Amino acid sequence: MSHQRVNMTNIAMIGCGTIGISWTAYFLSRGLHVTAFDPDANARAQFTQRVAEDMRALGAEARTPVVAQTLAEALEGVELVVENAPESVSLKQQLLADIQQAAPSQALVVSSTSSLKHSDITKGAPAPERIIIAHPFNPPHLVPLVELYGPETELVERLVDFYRRIGKQPVMLRKEMIGHIANRLSSALWREALYLLQEGVASVEDIDLAVTAGPGVRWAIQGPFLTYHLGGGQGGIRHYLEHLGPSQEYRWASLGQPTMNDELYAQVIHGVESATQGQSLPDLFSERDRQLTAIQQALAINVKQEETL
Repeated sequence: MSHQRVNMTNIAMIGCGTIGISWTAYFLSRGLHVTAFDPDANARAQFTQRVAEDMRALGAEARTPVVAQTLAEALEGVELVVENAPESVSLKQQLLADIQQAAPSQALVVSSTSSLKHSDITKGAPAPERIIIAHPFNPPHLVPLVELYGPETELVERLVDFYRRIGKQPVMLRKEMIGHIANRLSSALWREALYLLQEGVASVEDIDLAVTAGPGVRWAIQGPFLTYHLGGGQGGIRHYLEHLGPSQEYRWASLGQPTMNDELYAQVIHGVESATQGQSLPDLFSERDRQLTAIQQALAINVKQEETL
């Protein structure tokens, strides 16, 4: 890439919920300065402590963000603004417009929206081309993916460079899409999991195990295309498509559409409570973070070993 490298060391974190906390911990662990703001006073009050918890999960040296009392204060002198408001088009439209009105004119603004389209949330913004979707996969302090989309390719490429330099793995969308990439793939799997449960094919616990003990193991190292490339044996993806492609169509034809109703909700809740066997949410979060960290460390070791060969 021939674009100019952007200096983004001062970051405004707008929204102090789960994503804002996680992003702040990650940015601080990379030596960046973060000033945060949330209109909810309780969120602001708990923010520093919860950031410290995520930094401990990273094994990073403790650093403290600045918590601003107003939006304007949080935006003073920043180069990058990260918006983490709830998934409401009207709310994000107003907030992004307010951010651009108050932020330095050269600051880039990124939205963590998990499903909304750029063209919808930037309506009314003074400079919509300087707003980029930068969707992290939760939790962003432990999962490396960032999905990027914006109408100005040069600005998106600058952010690709930025996120790579701080250890993330960004991907660029060539066109905007509801749910971007990863959440669309996740939603397809979730829909089928609900259908299998509703049809009585298997329990919540066994459906989860079928993923974590099966394709989930491969998915940490190979995406769907490479997985099917190897599924074609010595002939690779060409052989798979020519000889096994029709079998996929047969399976696709049987995929289901669950009916989202109270009965299904009750099945899901009962199944999850049974599978977790009384474990508290803090304990489940802690175990998730421990295992995600172990996976990332194992993958990093493999990369280093390959580089020395």
